[in-house]
Amino acid sequence: MKYMLLIHSNPDVVAGRSEEETLEVYAYIDGLTAQLSESGELVGGEALAHVSHSKVVRVSGGVPVTTDGPFVEVKEHLAGYLIVDVESLDRAVEIAANWPDAGDGGAMEVRPIMDTGGTLG
Repeated sequence: MKYMLLIHSNPDVVAGRSEEETLEVYAYIDGLTAQLSESGELVGGEALAHVSHSKVVRVSGGVPVTTDGPFVEVKEHLAGYLIVDVESLDRAVEIAANWPDAGDGGAMEVRPIMDTGGTLG
């Protein structure tokens, strides 16, 4: 079954890391993604640009209205995602729990991906 693991990062925690700590986190993530690739569980994933580059679009009265980024009062922002194809929800949760943001001021959201027929894939 395919799951999307949404990476919610705390920008204050990320900004507070030293260059050495940042490199250690990236090396750890590289190791995790290499393991998932080797096991055939990694379907894909990407990091997202800083939240300051995002726009929120809403349609009001048929007119699109855009505002900058997510709400400022939110401490965590969507920083990226992974798509995994695993045997169970438990395995998807296990992968999410090993992601640095899960225990470093952020969170990981695990959601099943629906297939084109509208059922869980």
